[in-house]
Amino acid sequence: MTKPPAPVRRQEQEPADDQILELAPDLYRLQLPISMPGLGHVNCYALEDDRGLALVDPGLPGEASWKVLAERLGQLGARVEHVHTVVVTHSHPDHFGGVHRLRDESGANLLTHADFRSAFGNNDPGGSASQLADLVEEPLADAEPSVDEAIEAFREGMRRSTPWGGVREPPPIEEMRAWSEGGLGPRAFRVPRPDRTVEDADEVVLGGRTWLAVHTPGHTHDHLCLYDPAGGLFLSGDHVLPTITPHIGGVSELEDPLAMFMDSLDRMEEFAAVSLVLPAHGHPFTDLAGRADDIRRHHGERLDVIREAGSELGRATVDAFMQRLFKERSWGYMAASETYAHLEHLRLTGNADRTDAGGSSSYLVA
Repeated sequence: MTKPPAPVRRQEQEPADDQILELAPDLYRLQLPISMPGLGHVNCYALEDDRGLALVDPGLPGEASWKVLAERLGQLGARVEHVHTVVVTHSHPDHFGGVHRLRDESGANLLTHADFRSAFGNNDPGGSASQLADLVEEPLADAEPSVDEAIEAFREGMRRSTPWGGVREPPPIEEMRAWSEGGLGPRAFRVPRPDRTVEDADEVVLGGRTWLAVHTPGHTHDHLCLYDPAGGLFLSGDHVLPTITPHIGGVSELEDPLAMFMDSLDRMEEFAAVSLVLPAHGHPFTDLAGRADDIRRHHGERLDVIREAGSELGRATVDAFMQRLFKERSWGYMAASETYAHLEHLRLTGNADRTDAGGSSSYLVA
């Protein structure tokens, strides 16, 4: 029997490289290890100026990532204490996880978009916001919870019924324990509170360059890109990635995250002068608008697949549509959430009807 071909490994899945790349004067890429679905590293960008360093997206919490970050800074001839600013592109832990310890060691300030906050529950249809109140960073209380209590609170915040039926499962306990290593304790599970926030088109001076803030909701509600008009550089975070399409989940603070994402992709046409895109995963690339077009086309094709499936299935569940949209190896919460985002987009644009019964949703696609 002929074996099916092995899936192609995308750039974003590659393990973290120990090579430091200087991508422009005083701007360096450091890769930090992560192990998440479809991802093997996060790109942390170091921007040097006469005050020290600004870092963009300092990786996951935990000792493993922290040790590599310190080593990479050492390769630059710098130390953690030289970091004066941390920029986080969006509220996912592989991007904000290193902030707490950087603040402890260097007193660095945190800069985010004004909407930055927990991506795990605010205004979520699953109704988990009250469970997540203690996951936002606050001054230490007299009775600080233990690590086990913090892990359980985090897991309960994530383990909730989905709007389409079923239950979202949190990461394994062992992985979460690793996040709390290195003295972080319960803080590993709290979203850091920014010192400065920006809105779209605000100016930010980092690494001797003046950057424009570009709000690109879709992947998350609070996603922030940075554009350097003078140098033609664009820090794209997870908004535009080189070889995979960012996850667009239906559990979101946005009513129609897919529509918002497509609108944010349309905006990339405004940045024709960009000469180098610096993504949070994968390698730098040059054609921002072209890659945005590719991703937009991909989602258009997914909507077509759902329409074709709807003509065959009739009224069907999210899981049934998911099995037409994704290969079996990808079936699970993230695939179902992205399928739900596409179905809700069709419903909100008048191209599908949803029926809710017995804790489960089904759709009839026009």
